[in-house]
Amino acid sequence: MNVVDLRNVSFRYTGSEKEVLSNISLKIEEGESVLITGPSGCGKSTIARIIMGLIPHSYSGDLRGEAYVFGMNILENPVSRIATRCGIVFQNPANQLFTFSVEDDVAFGPENLALPPEDIRRRVDESIRLVGIEHLRYSSPNSLSGGEQQKAAIASILSMHPSIIVFDEPTSMLDPSSSISLIQSIFRLKENLEEKGSKITLIIIEHRISLLLDHVSRIVVISDGRIVLDGEPMTVLYESFKKRIPINIPPVLQIYFRIKDKCGLEKPPKNLKELFSYLREEVKHG
Repeated sequence: MNVVDLRNVSFRYTGSEKEVLSNISLKIEEGESVLITGPSGCGKSTIARIIMGLIPHSYSGDLRGEAYVFGMNILENPVSRIATRCGIVFQNPANQLFTFSVEDDVAFGPENLALPPEDIRRRVDESIRLVGIEHLRYSSPNSLSGGEQQKAAIASILSMHPSIIVFDEPTSMLDPSSSISLIQSIFRLKENLEEKGSKITLIIIEHRISLLLDHVSRIVVISDGRIVLDGEPMTVLYESFKKRIPINIPPVLQIYFRIKDKCGLEKPPKNLKELFSYLREEVKHG
């Protein structure tokens, strides 16, 4: 089942002469974990806004083509309806946290659905527990670190019980250690939810490819507003390398792509230590 279906979509923001997206088509199936990457300004965040219905309802401009989320035409459905199936965590999580406590932020969405108080309490408890911030429940969002704010923002989305979660540059404000921790938390969360029978689709917009390479099943590369590559991660990265598409291919893979045919290497290494091990074996048997 395609939970996202973009058909020949183009978009130009009001006041701009250039299209930020040009005739893109993208289908994402239920349960996939998809990385969308590409150079700055290529249109990645615009795709996220379209999926959420923020374009055209909150951002004005010229939208052409068709866009569906769970069969809902984004032109014909308000953001509030799309938000019952699809949630987004923005680059700056502080923009999503606006009450006096983490608990209140997590409860905000379910309260706006007019759910019974016991259901709201259950959703808040569950969401806070899933992201591991029980100890921050009554804290002010302003007092939290960047990583803690990201987790609080994720909990506020989880409380809506979405089937799709879109992450727009989730590590942009985090140091390397916090970034790794957050990505691991996101995919542990997906596993936990799926063990409980909830099929979650993750769409992650990120330029730090190395953080996600072991987790995603598919990479979509955007360049100049067009989808230029879409497929299995290692194949996409190799094609990007050959075509000199300016994305952040991990250095160890850049070395591997340069020498793999000459040295007869078949399996891509996870790190430099593994690459050197491969090369020593080749020399030994060469």
